[in-house]
Amino acid sequence: MKPCLVSSQAESLHRRLIVCDLTLPLDSDYELVDYGALFRRLVDAGYTFVSITIATDSSNIGRTMHALARHRAYFGERPEQFLIVQEAEDIRRAKQNGQLAVSFHLQGTNSLEQDLHMVEIYYDLGIRHMLLAYNLRNAVGDGCHERTDAGLSRFGVELVREMNRVGVIVDCSHTGYRTTMDAFDVAAAPVIFSHSNARALLDHERNIRDEQIRGCAATGGVIGVNGVDLFLGAHASPAEAMAHHIDYIASLVGIEHVAIGLDYVLQAAALNAILKVPSNIYPESAGYRKGVDIAGPETLPALTDCLLKRGYSDADVACALGGNFLRVAEAVWRRAGTRATAAARDESQPADVRRIAP
Repeated sequence: MKPCLVSSQAESLHRRLIVCDLTLPLDSDYELVDYGALFRRLVDAGYTFVSITIATDSSNIGRTMHALARHRAYFGERPEQFLIVQEAEDIRRAKQNGQLAVSFHLQGTNSLEQDLHMVEIYYDLGIRHMLLAYNLRNAVGDGCHERTDAGLSRFGVELVREMNRVGVIVDCSHTGYRTTMDAFDVAAAPVIFSHSNARALLDHERNIRDEQIRGCAATGGVIGVNGVDLFLGAHASPAEAMAHHIDYIASLVGIEHVAIGLDYVLQAAALNAILKVPSNIYPESAGYRKGVDIAGPETLPALTDCLLKRGYSDADVACALGGNFLRVAEAVWRRAGTRATAAARDESQPADVRRIAP
């Protein structure tokens, strides 16, 4: 796909925006990644904040903790460049100071090893959102490529409530339909899809239905549009394809529920080699064998331009590119010393939540 040209008006606006990308998968062995070159690209593309995948459902506690230790050391040793966020205000602070704000997330919840106490430990180490399941079934519920479509498990109900108590955002990308709908019912805080596109525009199991978009928005959450061609469909450019999905989501629930989660993978060749190997995680019926092409960070200034040309106001673009996620972060992330106790959490649940989770 050809890149979208960027007008001077769009370039100027983009540089003023708080730009948040909710999904950047990186190899956990950061020594294998040229972080310096990558993060220069992010800064050049106007990034303010990025959430880094620290583990997937193939990881356990030990592997996840080692990955967190390495990443925290790398960013912590470069305070002039990076700020590991503690609270939402840190994202604004990073913008003012010319830093790149970073946090971490889990793509799947197997790294908890079914221990709810790990939620708070991970939060304190920088995990700010967790995908409930990654494509297949786990202890929480079914993934989007699972043979069945079971809902949230009893453990899953407990986990959503604990994430709400601690301040970890519940993330439904890669998760099965019924599990996501149950999560919306149980959650007492905004829920997100960090990197999911509209299934009405492209019928792929990784994309989400209108009911899921509406359910997410009803919690006060956001849907992060990704840049994966397999989930976007054919269009003139990656930016135009993403704008098409943003248009659709905004028409359903309003621009205030749109966000960005590119899902850009630096090691594209390695990813496509994995996708070519027969696997239940990436089923052949879903088209993974042909590989994927993912829009890079440089797409976001072009996306700003495409949205302006489609008639969105500066304020609308500011919301979609980062402001909406910042609002969710402010609503969910906790300041130090403000977490509810487990007992207070249980008593604070709405009646309908207690009905789902007796």
